[in-house]
Amino acid sequence: MRPLVVINGFLLGSCLSIAVSLALVLAVFLVVGDEHPRIRDEMGPLGQSLAIFVVMTAVSALSFYAVIRQRPWRWPAVAATVIGLALTGWYYWP
Repeated sequence: MRPLVVINGFLLGSCLSIAVSLALVLAVFLVVGDEHPRIRDEMGPLGQSLAIFVVMTAVSALSFYAVIRQRPWRWPAVAATVIGLALTGWYYWP
């Protein structure tokens, strides 16, 4: 297997698992949010994080598909994934 496929696969799986986890946390927050007012303050950042990782999952999936199928647009898709990863890291860097 080509190294770029493996790297894209790891990134896709990681982004997807983070996005699903954040979505489940959001579901729990929506259920218990009325009982705990401090949770309501966390809804904004949680929604932003969920949006970031949903977008990263979509970009990673597109890149993974392009690399697997050897599409001619695979290098721009890989570049978009690298840029998205860099922006995500920059957003979360303290």
